[in-house]
Amino acid sequence: MAKFIVPKEIFHGLGSLENLKEIKGKKAVVVTGGSSVKKNGSLGNTIAYLKEANIESAVFEGVEADPSIETVLRGAEFFKQEQPDVIIGLGGCSAIDAAKAMWVYYEYPDSKLEDLAAPFAVKPLRNKAVFVAIPSTSGTGTEVTGLSVITDREKGTKYPIVSHELTPDIAIIDGDLCKSMPKNVTANTGLDALSHGVEAYVSNIADRYNDALAKDAISLVFKNLPTVVENPDNTEVRQAMHDASCMAGMAFTNVWLGIVHSMSHQVGGTFGVPHGCANAILMPNVIRYNASATDKYNDLAALFGKKTAEDFATEVEKLRTQVGVAPSFKEAGVDEKAWEEKLDTMVENALNDPCTLFNPKKPTASEIKAIYRACFNGVAYAE
Repeated sequence: MAKFIVPKEIFHGLGSLENLKEIKGKKAVVVTGGSSVKKNGSLGNTIAYLKEANIESAVFEGVEADPSIETVLRGAEFFKQEQPDVIIGLGGCSAIDAAKAMWVYYEYPDSKLEDLAAPFAVKPLRNKAVFVAIPSTSGTGTEVTGLSVITDREKGTKYPIVSHELTPDIAIIDGDLCKSMPKNVTANTGLDALSHGVEAYVSNIADRYNDALAKDAISLVFKNLPTVVENPDNTEVRQAMHDASCMAGMAFTNVWLGIVHSMSHQVGGTFGVPHGCANAILMPNVIRYNASATDKYNDLAALFGKKTAEDFATEVEKLRTQVGVAPSFKEAGVDEKAWEEKLDTMVENALNDPCTLFNPKKPTASEIKAIYRACFNGVAYAE
């Protein structure tokens, strides 16, 4: 028996931000990152639409990339002061992930990050507020997922908080918000969306509901990502990528992810490699590793008129090259000595990451280490 959980309402299409005028509430806190949502007008439009809905608003800004627990705690304190009944995550994945974690601490102030990172440890939410997610990047799908990734910088570790309680109540998928994304961010986030579709499709609890979303999201990324990287003002293609990200998010939040993400979380937390870039480097070799445990990569190869997992891994590598993402962690700027010093810790943390539970093949420490080393040097993994 299985269940399928998504936000209560998903508004999608160019101009769909306007649906904020329909929401109910008295006070909203809008959580954002840097200045991009100000420059592109989406923050101003959000506040204006809330005003039309007779909702007062306050803004918590300055969420950094890979949001830290310190930022989350500051945000929770801001919530305590403002007492919102609507929380809005506006911007990239970092802003929305941070807002989700702030929501947890707002409702449960005594929470501990390490405890929240245990599978499904989040207590029932919506005692004080509902959650609206409005992404301005097309990659994570966090607007429809029960996932928030928070970094403990002292430990150099990313903690994924996994619970359907974190699934937003409302998601707004408006490609107009993505027009100001730089080329490298467009490429990295697009490949992140691809990794979500791929890992959801081969999850060890995958089902036909999620397979349909995952497979179509994968197809949309291959068809549209090269175009939007080269032609960022093409709003129709922007919307297609935004839809792909959301669809992949709906798939993976129900069947979860695999070791691409378990391993990527460690590389990002330790070396600051952008998440989508890390996923793109890891994905082809994880496909090669998992191929002996599932034949579902063959289905994905068939999208290109091909037959094998190796064919599909090669197509991912081609797309990665086409959009200008590094093929190895060495070329992404990671120091080899530091890599080897941290490798055992990354392996241990990857094995303990909740995403590992849903990988189609149960890895050993030595296998994880071999994949890491192959990806550091940009060579094909072979058993």
